[in-house]
Amino acid sequence: MIRDHLSVQLASPFWSAYQELVRTVVIPYQYDILNDRIVGVEPSGVVRNFRIAAGMDEGGFTGMVFQDSDVAKWLEAVGYALRSHRDPELERVADEVIDIIVAAQQPDGYLNTYFTIAAPEKRWTNLMECHELYCAGHMLEAAVAYFVATGKRKLLDAMCKFVDYIADTFGPEEGKIHGYDGHQEIELALIKLYGVTHNRRHLDLACYFLEARGTEPNFLREEWERRGGESFWRTNKQSKPDLAYHQAHKPVREQDEAVGHAVRAVYMYTAMADIARLTGDADLHKVCERLWHDVTGRQMYIVGGIGSTRHGEAFTFDYDLPNETAYAETCASIGLIFFANRMIRIAPKRKYADVMERALYNVVIGSVALDGKHYCYVNPLALWPPANIQNPDRKHVKPVRQAWFGCACCPPNVARLMMSLGDYIYTIDEEKGKVYVHLYIGSEASFSVGGREIVLIQDSEMPWQGRVKFRVALGEGPVNLSLALRIPSWCANTPSVRVNGNLLSIASVTTKDGYIEIERTWTDGDVLELDLPMKATFVVSHPQVRATNGMVAIERGPIVYCVEEADNGANLASVAIDTHAKLRENGATSQVCRLS
Repeated sequence: MIRDHLSVQLASPFWSAYQELVRTVVIPYQYDILNDRIVGVEPSGVVRNFRIAAGMDEGGFTGMVFQDSDVAKWLEAVGYALRSHRDPELERVADEVIDIIVAAQQPDGYLNTYFTIAAPEKRWTNLMECHELYCAGHMLEAAVAYFVATGKRKLLDAMCKFVDYIADTFGPEEGKIHGYDGHQEIELALIKLYGVTHNRRHLDLACYFLEARGTEPNFLREEWERRGGESFWRTNKQSKPDLAYHQAHKPVREQDEAVGHAVRAVYMYTAMADIARLTGDADLHKVCERLWHDVTGRQMYIVGGIGSTRHGEAFTFDYDLPNETAYAETCASIGLIFFANRMIRIAPKRKYADVMERALYNVVIGSVALDGKHYCYVNPLALWPPANIQNPDRKHVKPVRQAWFGCACCPPNVARLMMSLGDYIYTIDEEKGKVYVHLYIGSEASFSVGGREIVLIQDSEMPWQGRVKFRVALGEGPVNLSLALRIPSWCANTPSVRVNGNLLSIASVTTKDGYIEIERTWTDGDVLELDLPMKATFVVSHPQVRATNGMVAIERGPIVYCVEEADNGANLASVAIDTHAKLRENGATSQVCRLS
């Protein structure tokens, strides 16, 4: 079985700077926003909501019905930050926030500030729209991350109490609610909780929420009927509920194409893959494979963005991938990375890591400005500022990054992913004594194989060059170990591998699912060098992608390059390129130029 029990510290010229930005700028900035201290941005009210729910302040609820999730994702990011860099002051601040959150918990374990403050009589009456279990899921993930980092149980114990209440409230038994949330999240959070508690009830509850979805009688349809079609978000009544939007149109095992809200979909697929791995459910794994193929083969942008329409932040149909009106929500790409990571844990294959890498380099880091205080919610592939400002059909695409959002799910999502990036680089197969390297990011990984403690130090020149070096550090004698190294699909030519300076014949090593496996007896200080040739190339889309007919993209390594007005003038739509001309690479950061 593939495991990910590694301690990884980043030491990357490229990625460590982003982690430091999140730790020193993004986390403090977002804390100030959550406490309404930043002038000129839409008030968050989230900490104040918890204070009101706890009886510490007076007033009404502020923000979206799912506002609690913003502070939960912030706390999760803090947990990951403390895991890699202990900071007593940040820990003190987080402990104060946790004290407020726990004080807001109701005697029965329930924790949700909207329904505590604004509508206590409507608890669990609109699961389709009101995100109660979604908020619970994000707070669960925060509790687990903070406990793993600090060993402190206050939030974890509070959330275990909440989960006990949820398990007593939901399920197939008589007298329970036979339902699930409209926005998937608690499923994958319960699996993380199970990872630290080993309480089978937590895994079983995740399985229940997943397996109940879309079955008949359909819970979301019945709930909608009980409300008489009234919506939390709209004044007019709905003629019928959009079950596909919530991926509740059919049981999850019968689903074979990605439909509906993109973030909800990939969060659900992530939980499905988790459950398939933990339970050994081969049939569920096949469903995940089908959905992966549909998302990445027919509904994904070249940059790793998914969800092409602003209407419902959703998938549409195969190969419908417009450029200027693309939605491609940042959270959706982050969810796709989660999904890829869980599929890798079942069976390491290059296709998963390729997508993970693509979304990281071309959506996630582009969604946050280098000042750490401005963000993209929507990630278009082409931008025409006058149209985005004046055309109401394009108002969702902002010509510049924003300081914050009324619906602020993306900024803290970026923060938590950035700070947990070490969890995505490696997995290990302890039974086979094999370490898989999925991402080439400078780091130091500590792990155990066969009872032996091993440190693997990676130096990487990615993304600008494909040169990677690994050094093995052992506390005692030699160890037999296999390193499985991903050969990315962008690799231009046959890679070269050297061990202690000696060139290996690629024909002499095992290759499987896009990984080359170097198995040998390693001694302390052994060095493996991998060179993945990079070359700037033109890429064309599938011919059914109408939006890009007659167009090419330029890629080099994991980076998809952008044509900008600063270099080419105002009317970018008039730019043409000769694809028969050679591309040359200019400068240390591999700016790509065309030879005329």
